[in-house]
Amino acid sequence: MEGLSQGPRAEASFRLRLGDRRTFADRALTLIAIGLGVSALLPLFSVLYMLVVRGSPLLSLELLTELTPGAGMESGGIGNAILGTVVVVMLAAGMSLPLGLFAAIYLAEYGEDSGLSVVVRFAGKVLSGMPSILAGVFAYAIAVSALGSFSAFAGGVALAILIVPTVMLTAEEALRLVPSKMKQAALGMGATRAQMVTKVLIPTAMPGILTGVMLALSRAAGETAPLLLTALFSDYWFDGKLGEPIASLAVLIYNFSGSPFEYQVNLAWAASLVLVALVLLFNVLAQVVTRRPEEH
Repeated sequence: MEGLSQGPRAEASFRLRLGDRRTFADRALTLIAIGLGVSALLPLFSVLYMLVVRGSPLLSLELLTELTPGAGMESGGIGNAILGTVVVVMLAAGMSLPLGLFAAIYLAEYGEDSGLSVVVRFAGKVLSGMPSILAGVFAYAIAVSALGSFSAFAGGVALAILIVPTVMLTAEEALRLVPSKMKQAALGMGATRAQMVTKVLIPTAMPGILTGVMLALSRAAGETAPLLLTALFSDYWFDGKLGEPIASLAVLIYNFSGSPFEYQVNLAWAASLVLVALVLLFNVLAQVVTRRPEEH
């Protein structure tokens, strides 16, 4: 009887110790995960802190509206570089987004696992990992050499080459995540395949598509090497001529960060802060746009 009475107690004690070990392991792994997450975020927050500390003293209306200063000048701004960045990125978006989206629709809905789809998907993955300077070299060969000069158009071509694979691959994945029952229901109600794609498939996948678009545009806005080989730089305002060099924030940062003049170096820090703020603004706007239909 005494042995039987000790049996349940021993089993309960064993389970308690086992539970304690599991609880300890769970808490330890949780702390390790939190620590790794914080350590991964530290470089990001340290860079943001440095940008705010070094770039915020120059933030003013004049900074955003005046032309870039010449060597040794103690005044000036980055207004033409901000405008030039927006122009070049919009040019690239106009050239690349339709192509990337149409390619994604073909891969996800029409091409399936055809030989052409395999080749296009493989090419997109290769291009997405391609060094950006190669896109600049290619754009230099087909645009700068053809036009005979550096230009905003050539810069848009270089950035479009970088945007297309990112948009195509992310949009394809978003389209594939749309439940097949929704597509079958639309087809079962008499919709054509084209109507199903435009009325059901794309609207449902739009949040994922916009996320990929913002990711691609954000990357393009911060690229320097392709623009150095194509758009170069200009100390003047963009006057609507796409065949002439144009200013950009990325090239301004590159040029001024190594300047021997203190004001130009500080201007590079301020331009870096503005560029990060613009990228953050575009991402926030994308989230707002994608959530608005769901709220209604």
